[in-house]
Amino acid sequence: MRILILCTGNSCRSQMAEGFLKSLDNSMTVYSAGTNPSDAVHPKAVKVMKEKGIDISSGYPKTVDSFIDIPFDYVITVCDNAKETCPVFTGEVKQQLHIGFDDPAEATGTEEEVFSEFRRVRDEIFRDFKKFYEEKVKS
Repeated sequence: MRILILCTGNSCRSQMAEGFLKSLDNSMTVYSAGTNPSDAVHPKAVKVMKEKGIDISSGYPKTVDSFIDIPFDYVITVCDNAKETCPVFTGEVKQQLHIGFDDPAEATGTEEEVFSEFRRVRDEIFRDFKKFYEEKVKS
């Protein structure tokens, strides 16, 4: 099973989803990428994932262009912008899905309010990707 998770910057949502899927089943090959990659994985995403025992600190934003020719069982967009600008893959893509989430990097407020938003989005990603895994992959 080969899965690609796409968002715009590949710094928060797609990195967290990749980490969760890999933690659910290490026999899957899971990648994440961005349509306009950031410079680094967001440090708050790294921190809130570590709270769940998942280390994404070695991840780095990658461009979707490097995955265009690779076949995938699933390509999953996690933000509306990536859904709108998702490229045409020349490698076979068996199924394309959209499972959207708010961007925690856009959160404002106190440090604790921003971390609360990262945790909320993290927990939604876990819930929805666990459901995806149980319904589409594991069955």
